[in-house]
This record gives sequence, structure tokens and C-alpha cells, in this order.
Amino acid sequence: MIQINGTINLGRTIDAAMQKALVDMVRASRAEDGCLDYAFARDLADPDRLILFERWRDQAALDAHARSAHMAEFQEFMAANPPLSRDFRVYETDEGQPLD
Repeated sequence: MIQINGTINLGRTIDAAMQKALVDMVRASRAEDGCLDYAFARDLADPDRLILFERWRDQAALDAHARSAHMAEFQEFMAANPPLSRDFRVYETDEGQPLD
């Protein structure tokens, strides 16, 4: 399994256009073959900061995601609305164990 964790520091509040772009990206990504989880969340201590969490079945699924039309649209939107910074990390992992 491939997992991606990261942060995006927008440097501004999430407006309606950003909210739509994020929701569209999440919905389209979750519908992809091999997507186990895909989510953006707002940092409660810093509302201008987004947290990204993705899990993919394998590298082939992640590669297909990178080539998808909705990824290209999202990257175009983000290029027109650049964040202050971003930091993403990719991990190869197993399914993990439930935490009791």
C-alpha cells in the first residue's frame, strides 16, 4: 500500500472556489480504482493550513491517479491559486493494525 501524508499552507482562507476544487478532487479521487482513502482536512489550530491524507492499493493506482484528468484540473487550479508552501511525504506500508 502507498500512503501520502502532507500539508498545504494556503496563506489565506478557503473561499468558495477553493472549497469546490477540493471537494471535486476528493470525490473524483475516491472513485478511482485503487483509491483506499483520499481526504483533505482543515487544521483546527491554523485554518489556512490543509492536511492531505491518501492511501492507494499500489504504485500503479497512484500513477494512474497522477495521470487523471481531475488531477490535471486540480493542478491547474492550484497553479492559478498558489499556496505559500506544501510538504508531502510518500510511504510504502501495510494495512496497519486497529488501535484499541
